[in-house]
Amino acid sequence: MSKPTEEVIEYSNFASIITGEGDWLPAGFPQSDGSFWQYQEPGAVVIIQDGFLRVAAVPYTRHHDTEQILDNAKHMYFSARQFAPPEGGSITFAIDLAATIVGAIPGDLYDGFVSFNVLDFSTGAALDFFVGNETVATVYGKLPFPGVPEVSPAHGPRYFCLFEEMRNAASPGKLRHFEITYDGSLDRVTFSIDGSEVRRYSNAPFKLGACTLALGLMTEKDIDSAKGSVSCHGQGAVGKWGKIRITRRTAGESTK
Repeated sequence: MSKPTEEVIEYSNFASIITGEGDWLPAGFPQSDGSFWQYQEPGAVVIIQDGFLRVAAVPYTRHHDTEQILDNAKHMYFSARQFAPPEGGSITFAIDLAATIVGAIPGDLYDGFVSFNVLDFSTGAALDFFVGNETVATVYGKLPFPGVPEVSPAHGPRYFCLFEEMRNAASPGKLRHFEITYDGSLDRVTFSIDGSEVRRYSNAPFKLGACTLALGLMTEKDIDSAKGSVSCHGQGAVGKWGKIRITRRTAGESTK
């Protein structure tokens, strides 16, 4: 039996957001009419300094009146690389993140937040942190991203999204350390903040594949059937991301 190994990947080179070539690219999805919807606020201010990316989009202006997945994110970047766990092993995605939300409805996380997303477009798995001025939510889901094959699971719904909020878990502009771990040997997902586990989900109904990372300024407000999008009303957000580290562990070194 081979000795378990651990691989650590540092992924905080954000220069390509300015230069156009490298580790990060503007996020988006194709639309049914063949066009491409890009999550980019035209007035966003982008600063890369001391190993961190900072983006301010105040106010939000981008919205989509019919497709929820296109309306939610206002400004977002995808990683140019994908990261998969070793077969039977585990993978941890870690980041330092801070959020400042401006002009949103008090107490309503989903009116404006900063996100760190781990997205597997082959299975639809979505593992995220949403961070507001006071509230943090963990997100555990399986979503119908464009191009994801329809597969009936052995248990539970085909598509789902479980949001679990933690009140008074954030402060405007305060950096905190977030980690998401998937253990393939146990079909388990865990979420941690500042080194302490805050959520654990067993019996994951997917085998996590190659994951794209996303950094976003977002909302999560249902599109109104009569009015269309109601997600922009003058509010905005400032996000700060850095110290991104991906740790891949072969079987035998899965987290306990």
